[in-house]
Amino acid sequence: MENVTSPSLVSSIRAGMTGRVITPDDPGYDEARALFMGGFDPQPAVIARPSDAAGVATVIRVARESGLPFAIRCGGHSGAGHSTADGGIVLDVRDMRAIEIDPQARTAWAQTGLTAADYSKAVGAHGLATGFGDTGSVGIGGITLAGGIGYLVRKYGLTIDSVQAAEIVTADGGELKVDEHSHPDLFWAIRGGGGNFGVVTRFQYRLHPVDQAVGGMLMLPVTADVILGLMQAAEAAPEELSAIVNIMPAPPMPFVPEEHHGKLVAMILMCCIGDAESGARAVAPFRALGTPVVDMVRPIQYPEMFPPDDPSYHPTAVGRTMFMDAFGHQDAETILDFLNRSDAPMRVAQLRALGGAMARVPAGETAFAHRRRRILVNVAAFYTGPDDRPVRDAWTKAFAAALQKGREGAYVAFLNDDDEAQVRSAYPGSTWDRLAAVKARYDPDNVFRRCHNVRPR
Repeated sequence: MENVTSPSLVSSIRAGMTGRVITPDDPGYDEARALFMGGFDPQPAVIARPSDAAGVATVIRVARESGLPFAIRCGGHSGAGHSTADGGIVLDVRDMRAIEIDPQARTAWAQTGLTAADYSKAVGAHGLATGFGDTGSVGIGGITLAGGIGYLVRKYGLTIDSVQAAEIVTADGGELKVDEHSHPDLFWAIRGGGGNFGVVTRFQYRLHPVDQAVGGMLMLPVTADVILGLMQAAEAAPEELSAIVNIMPAPPMPFVPEEHHGKLVAMILMCCIGDAESGARAVAPFRALGTPVVDMVRPIQYPEMFPPDDPSYHPTAVGRTMFMDAFGHQDAETILDFLNRSDAPMRVAQLRALGGAMARVPAGETAFAHRRRRILVNVAAFYTGPDDRPVRDAWTKAFAAALQKGREGAYVAFLNDDDEAQVRSAYPGSTWDRLAAVKARYDPDNVFRRCHNVRPR
């Protein structure tokens, strides 16, 4: 589309903020507008990259006055494309990257432009960590607002379970500090309720001792018995170990033997907090399930779980997310059947055993409503172009339906579209009503609607 940016719009933003304002005529515009996810070609009118909360407030005010589409960007990983606004204003917090670490108190104040890898490396220098997800380039702002399920979820809970306070700019431009005593309703909502309530500029996180770990990738030949065995091992493992089981074609990577390229395998990403000896004991049941195709599990420092990302990697994928409360042999057979019947260049069923510290937090303490669910499931397929996308989308929808048992539910961070039924399943029952009430108080005009939106009640 032709994108003409109003000079007065740019002037209004520049007059009230310190930082970069990027328009389509500026060098670096194409780099600034690019997202992690492929399949999007956004053409924002303005990309504003403020350096502080006052600048964030300015951009929010101008966006409200202009009536243009308005998006907030941290890491740019939104599968639904919420990180950008075609023809609109993008408030990009990536230049806000300060972190203040107090090793004695085991806390850190971190601006939300940091990535999970940045943050983990900084606090890891003190033998400490906060759990985020499993991808280093994810912005800590987005993943924290969604809940945060990653390598420390069974030992230390969700990311939001380590949030002690936050600083947030609301729809009226107000700058609030929220915690369990100050604006407790908003503090509850931003822990799992997504980007519905404002722009968080800083989080205060609790830090946990994570000086040693055993982690990395284990790849095994796959059968239904192996899949079932992996899930049984993951649920029986000590809480120090969290595993992500991916059933997928083996990628043609240098460390994967060529005879396995394109064949279905179980690729397990795991991290066990503790010394090498205890880590080896925890990993042993996984290794015992077959002769590894690849075994890269070894003693590491926790930040090594986030290797450098390839900046040219922009996957085009569709998927579905759900929870399961039981997993049996028939489910493993269903996974193999669907994966074998697809010719997508890459397709995956991803299984994560939950429980542990995550499940011990009372269900109503945060806006994340799935504390007692046992397994998080994602099914996804890459597509090769616009004509291929509906085919792959139909496959993922049928795949998820075949695995669905019991109560529906979704993890909001993995939703790839704005289907209201799926968003509702992320916030079931009274959680939705409570979020809508908080939304009505802090954003009655639904300024922050480019997200998995909860409309004000």
